[in-house]
Amino acid sequence: MLVDLTVKDFLNKVAGSDPVPGGGSIAALNGALASALSAMVANLTIGKKNYEAREELMRHIAEVTSRQKELFVADIDRDSEAYDRVFACFKMPKSTDEEKALRSAAIQEATKHAALVPMQVARNAYNLMDIIADVARLGNRNAVTDACVAMMAARSAVLGALLNVRINLGSLKDKDFVATLQSQADELERQACAKEKELLDEINQELKV
Repeated sequence: MLVDLTVKDFLNKVAGSDPVPGGGSIAALNGALASALSAMVANLTIGKKNYEAREELMRHIAEVTSRQKELFVADIDRDSEAYDRVFACFKMPKSTDEEKALRSAAIQEATKHAALVPMQVARNAYNLMDIIADVARLGNRNAVTDACVAMMAARSAVLGALLNVRINLGSLKDKDFVATLQSQADELERQACAKEKELLDEINQELKV
């Protein structure tokens, strides 16, 4: 499994000539990094003077983001597995009309799955952004820039995952499915970029000297 590799080995595998792990797995990795950083800021707030009133919230955030991290970690492999599934369908026999029909249907089904996996990553990363905004505004001020980096990583997770959704949509014949996911992707991207900008503008203004 990809997630069992060392950081160096994972990066070397990304840099290799195989198409996986690719952008979809990296989008999921960005989600995992955003979750981990959010948990760190929450944990750096717990037990600190002047943050007693927020301790329960920070404990909740630390729990939620730790669970989210594990989901994103699993998605690193899920995305690569989805690609492999599509690739395997292209290797199916196509000597007869029946084989061609079965192969085409299998490719379509696998490609739908390959679009839905990153779509879920994008949704999860977008939902994480509200939690990051809370931990940035209410957490330990000494770690506020770590929360901002988490927000940027989450936005990268959303946008990277959505690119992988869109490239798969281009191969699908189900126009209703394509139109629905395309519309959802466009709206998610717009909202994610706005959410990141709102927080970064606020914190950059606060950090000005």
